[in-house]
Amino acid sequence: MATESGRTVQAKAPGKLNVFLEVGALCDDGYHEVATAYQAVSIYEEVRASHASDFSVSFTGSVDLTGLRTDGSNLAIRAASMLARKTGYRQGVRLEIEKNVPVAGGMGGGSADAAATLLACDALWQTGLSRDELMVLAARLGPDVPFALAGGTAIGTGRGDQLSAALAKGQFNWVLVFSEISLPTQVVYEELDRHRERHVLDISPAKTQPQVDPNVLQALRAGDSHLLGECLHNDLQAPALHLAPELSAVLELGEENGAVAGIVSGSGPTLAFLAADLDSALELQVAFSASRLNAIRATGPVHGARVISD
Repeated sequence: MATESGRTVQAKAPGKLNVFLEVGALCDDGYHEVATAYQAVSIYEEVRASHASDFSVSFTGSVDLTGLRTDGSNLAIRAASMLARKTGYRQGVRLEIEKNVPVAGGMGGGSADAAATLLACDALWQTGLSRDELMVLAARLGPDVPFALAGGTAIGTGRGDQLSAALAKGQFNWVLVFSEISLPTQVVYEELDRHRERHVLDISPAKTQPQVDPNVLQALRAGDSHLLGECLHNDLQAPALHLAPELSAVLELGEENGAVAGIVSGSGPTLAFLAADLDSALELQVAFSASRLNAIRATGPVHGARVISD
């Protein structure tokens, strides 16, 4: 092993899909309660943490890195700083992050960075926090960070950070289509509020306490792709498609080429297509690639954040 000063710890955390997302009414504090079914999928962010006197982050990766912040507002830097404050650690860390989850793509890439950073820094600094203590820090960083730490399949309520594990059998095959369109989460939520105002006579009022459809839990427990495809749902899909109507044609293309179902992932613009099996996923990926779309295959559920070298 390298000397302590030259030691590096590497951790990875998965991106996520919201296979179900119901958004409650706008609360007085400007936020929305949600009920979501998360599934961690096999696209990973990798974080290398090494000793330093201050806090810094740099990025490489297979996705467009434009617009990523490297100052104190970056979620990984915030995660490391929070851990240092919590444990009284007085040095810093150099973070090198390899990104494979699209930036601002609705798949929780920044949250995965933060979750992997918490684990990597805890191991590097030997601060010895329990998983529960790390979960408390994760919840303070953002609603998707606890799930990136937990992985698997889970139901999220509140702001999405109150997690309960959900049973899932077998493996689900996904094809993800990445887009260069910018759909900031806050903008999509604001458009949802406007969408509800515009269609107040046509749609049911937003619930004060949203809930996950029981059919989603049944489909996950059964490992049944067709049943899950029938109940994929995202309240943010309509506003996302209103803001970026070109995504509708991609959803249609997926269903024309054998997808069980397609859905906007989170606040978008990534689109997630559920395939019946691996062969169907391969055929679907080829069809998207033939249309010059950036499509990759992934499976879920997968484990949450973990240290991979220490």
